[in-house]
Amino acid sequence: MLCHTKMEYEFENTDSEGRWQNLYFEIRNQSHECSYKVAKYPENRNRNRYRDVSPFDHSRVKLGNTENDYINASLVVMEEAERSYILTQGPLRNTCGHFWLMIWQQQTKAVIMLNRIIEKGSEKCAQYWPTQEEHEMTFKDTHFLVTLISEEVKSYYTIRVLKLQNMNTEESREIYHFHYTTWPDFGVPESPASFLNFLFKVRESGSLGVEHGPTVVHCSAGIGRSGTFSLVDTCLVLIEKRKDPSSVDIKKILLDMRKYRMGLIQTPDQLRFSYMAVIEGAKYIMGDLSVQTQWRELSKEDQDPMSDSPPPAQPSKRPTDRFNGSRVSHLEDGTESEAERRADADGSLKQQEMDGNVANARKRHRDEKGANSTQKVQPIKTRPSDTEKKRKRARTTDT
Repeated sequence: MLCHTKMEYEFENTDSEGRWQNLYFEIRNQSHECSYKVAKYPENRNRNRYRDVSPFDHSRVKLGNTENDYINASLVVMEEAERSYILTQGPLRNTCGHFWLMIWQQQTKAVIMLNRIIEKGSEKCAQYWPTQEEHEMTFKDTHFLVTLISEEVKSYYTIRVLKLQNMNTEESREIYHFHYTTWPDFGVPESPASFLNFLFKVRESGSLGVEHGPTVVHCSAGIGRSGTFSLVDTCLVLIEKRKDPSSVDIKKILLDMRKYRMGLIQTPDQLRFSYMAVIEGAKYIMGDLSVQTQWRELSKEDQDPMSDSPPPAQPSKRPTDRFNGSRVSHLEDGTESEAERRADADGSLKQQEMDGNVANARKRHRDEKGANSTQKVQPIKTRPSDTEKKRKRARTTDT
């Protein structure tokens, strides 16, 4: 227990001194910069949900038996933990078939979905699995049929069993679909208890084991919520292997994971929550089995789901090209500033570099509706006559 107390002591020091933002920027500035040329090829533009989130060339997942092997997905391999994750964006309408092809080719057993279809009025992911009403979906471009076998709906998550059938070979497999339905974009779950209850549901299914292919984890961009899930799971595996919580350096592990996919963990709050979840999860790993019952009780998983928990229907009034990877940007000439390249996935948290503007970083996200916002986006120095147009576009583009 002394080791666990030490971990809590380090957390409390960071908390009491208000150093989470500093720690977050330390991690971001120490992260490796790797090339992502393939993601920027013109033919791949409509396969990217956000222009600032690209898979590194060295760790991108490649689709087989296709003319274009590109998908916005990264293979993250944590060797000591014997964990492999594919962190990917929420599928676009035109990449759902690619998504299932990847799952088939990678021998994946489980998909972890950490977002809803619609969040704050924007489509953050295409509906890539069948509902109870339609029962099955066919993806003609990659020749897959997906059928809903079962669905267990809890207050804040849903577990589905899907049958994935290769229509070319008639072979089929069962895939788990673990869907966390109340995790807010750019936010954190209601409590470590609810998150850990969900995480251990996934672990108890056996689908994260080495006998299966890498688990597919996604949110909207595949870096914030997805990074949080993967980081906590990896840390808890290492604590279990080493039997020593104090030996697990969460910051170092996150930096290791960022070598495989850019931008993992998007906010200081997500970083803080990751530490909280590891500390709480370590209690169970180190022998306090009663905490799992507490997680279940605190999460209130058996209550009726909130009305907005199930994924809403696809929006009908929004043009589809808004969500096909070619979101409007104020950098129309194809160049990309350092600030934008490091920006968050949705463009709603334009985090500044360490130049004195850090305090403005999260204000843009809070001013969601733009029209009521007093913050102005610093214009990019392009043609003077276009300046006002670009400011207006930045304020009205959906965040």
